[in-house]
Amino acid sequence: MANKRSLKKAIHLVCEDLFAEAIALSLYGTKAQQQSANDLLFSIVKLEDKCVCRICHPEPGMKASDYFKDLREKFSAHVNDIVDQMNG
Repeated sequence: MANKRSLKKAIHLVCEDLFAEAIALSLYGTKAQQQSANDLLFSIVKLEDKCVCRICHPEPGMKASDYFKDLREKFSAHVNDIVDQMNG
């Protein structure tokens, strides 16, 4: 991680791409996929907000490198879950 700004930008770009895919799914998918896409849209926005808040306000008492490594791992896990839900 170079700095907080680049991490925020990377998170925003990933969430933006996920959001665009979820919008496409809601517009062109079946009725069941449309409802699922609406739930995914909400979870993507919530994920981005939560991660950016965690970047701005790190936990005290943890080493910065460990904290941001944990943040990136959890973000990646959530993104993978969202992608699996889109594909499923």
